[in-house]
Amino acid sequence: MAGEVSVVIPCHTERNWDTLVSAVASALGQRPAAPAEVIVVVDHNPALLARVRRELTGVTVLENRFERGASGTRNTGSWHTTTPLIAFLDSDIAADEDWLAQLVEPFADPEVVGTGGAIAPAWSRSRPSWLPDELLWAVGASYTGMPTTTAPVRNVWSASMAVRREVFAEVGGFRDGFGKIGDRNRPEDTELCLRMSENGGRWMYVPGAVVEHAVPPERSTFRFFLRRCYAEGRGKVQMARLLRGPRTLGAERSYLSRTLPRAVLREASGAVRTAGPGRAQHASRAGTVVAAVAAAAVGGAVETLGAARRERRTAGADAVVPRSGSLARSE
Repeated sequence: MAGEVSVVIPCHTERNWDTLVSAVASALGQRPAAPAEVIVVVDHNPALLARVRRELTGVTVLENRFERGASGTRNTGSWHTTTPLIAFLDSDIAADEDWLAQLVEPFADPEVVGTGGAIAPAWSRSRPSWLPDELLWAVGASYTGMPTTTAPVRNVWSASMAVRREVFAEVGGFRDGFGKIGDRNRPEDTELCLRMSENGGRWMYVPGAVVEHAVPPERSTFRFFLRRCYAEGRGKVQMARLLRGPRTLGAERSYLSRTLPRAVLREASGAVRTAGPGRAQHASRAGTVVAAVAAAAVGGAVETLGAARRERRTAGADAVVPRSGSLARSE
C-alpha cells in the first residue's frame, strides 16, 4: 500500500540542511515499498529553493504558493499529489525504514481518515535532567500518556502524519494563516485533525511507525521550554475560537487533570524517598511540571485578553462609523 502514498516534506531554512537531507533519504529509502513520490516544498526562500533543486535528486521540488508558513507549504505539496494517501514528514525528522508501511496499515479500515506515528527525540546533547517524559511534547516528541499500541486518538502531529486525500481535500487541507511560521508554533495539526474527523472519521496513533526528531542544543534549555509552553497556551486558545465544539479541548483537560498531576505526585514522592543527586532531579522534574502549567496558563490568558480587546476595538469602530448623510455641511 506504500506505493499509493506520496510524502510531502516542507522546509524553510538552510540552517536545517543536514537534517533535510536525512529526511529526504529516509523517505526515499522506505521498505518494503517506496512512496509513489517525495515532494520537497520550500517556504518562500529563493536561496534554499535553488539549493534544493541543485543538490537533491529523486524528489519533486516545489515553492510554497500560499501564505508563508508550514500550513501553506504542506498544502502546496498536497494539492500536487494524485495518490489516495498523503504522508507528511518534517525537514528535521528521519524516519525508520518501515515507517510508511506501518503508518498506512490502518487505512485498510475505511473509517480511518488519518494516522500518526511515534516521535523519538534525537538529542544533540544529553537530555535535560529536569524534563519528565510527560512533557516531551515540548521538544516535538511523543510523551507519556499516549497509547503504547495502535489505538484511536483525537489528533496526531504533522511531523509524522498520513491522511486520506479525499477527506483532506474536502476540508480544505491545513488552515492557511494558522500554523507554524519559522519558530512560532500553533496547533495547525490538531485543528486539521478535528475538522477531518467531525463527521465521524477516526484518527489512529501507530507507535510502531517511528521517526526521530532532531533536538538542537538551543531547544534543550529551560528558557526555550517555557516559551514553548507559553506558545502552546496561546495556540490552543486560538484553536478553540476557530473550532467551537465539545471535543476541541477535551484532550487537554484530561491531560491537565490526570496525566500531569500523576507526574507531579510521582516526582514529589521520588524526591522524598531518594537521597543524594536523585532527590534534586525528582524535585526539579516536579517543578518543571508546575512551571509548564503556569506558562501555558499565562499564554492562554494573554491570548484571551488580547482577543477580547480586539473584539472591543472592532465593535467600537463599527459603532462610530457615520451613517450616510449624517455629517452637517457648513455654509
